[in-house]
Amino acid sequence: MMLDVECLDETCIKKLASEEVLAIRIKGWLPPPLATRIGEKILAPGFEGYINAPSIGRIGMAFYEAENQPLLIEDYFERATRNITELRNRCAPYSSPVDTLRCMFDESWPAGAQLETLYGRKMFVGLSRVVKPGVRFLAHHDIFAKDAPQSFQARSLQAQFACNVYLNMPAQGGALQMWDRDISPEQFDEMRGDSYGIDPALLGTPTLEVRPEAGDFIMFNSRRMHSVTPGLAEPRLSLSFFVGYRGTASPLTFWS
Repeated sequence: MMLDVECLDETCIKKLASEEVLAIRIKGWLPPPLATRIGEKILAPGFEGYINAPSIGRIGMAFYEAENQPLLIEDYFERATRNITELRNRCAPYSSPVDTLRCMFDESWPAGAQLETLYGRKMFVGLSRVVKPGVRFLAHHDIFAKDAPQSFQARSLQAQFACNVYLNMPAQGGALQMWDRDISPEQFDEMRGDSYGIDPALLGTPTLEVRPEAGDFIMFNSRRMHSVTPGLAEPRLSLSFFVGYRGTASPLTFWS
């Protein structure tokens, strides 16, 4: 259910969109020493916790944290461009891996790729996510139309992919788990209650479990349930964003 590829291209993106595969991986997309160095530079100034998942750290704000609250949505857009610039500055003198990937998507997809616009405003892309040792990332799915239910732009997606570049990995644990089963947003909300996710044990054996290595790039179907196993000793640091797919004639779009 996972496809290993040498580079991003139209074919592998279409395989994800048609659900022929759950995920694609480019092993060693960044040389591991470079991934580690960029990770150190990103973490040096510190990070905050998610609003709705304080045990998990992040640099930048994810749109889903706003949870349709006008003040939080305004805060997200107010900080969007500044957060993109901050990631570039933290990576310097190296290129931001997110910027490089944005160019690669644009070059490989016939209709191009661009930053997502929502409510007439540019979105943030390039979330740095820190999972501390011993913390499990609960099972959840990511659906743009659920985060922006009044937006045709969000509802127009035919598929949504999560992209992760792994900069630091613990010696053990930190594996990505995925389930090839569809849970409706309503069923998921009922199962999770006040939490951002659910216990992965409720979903049974994962369809796919892969432990990334520093420098790997993985893109997967974010509408399927996914979680991360606890790591040992070291934090798990990744750069993440979403890619929206609206058919072969439309540009891909990016946001976090």
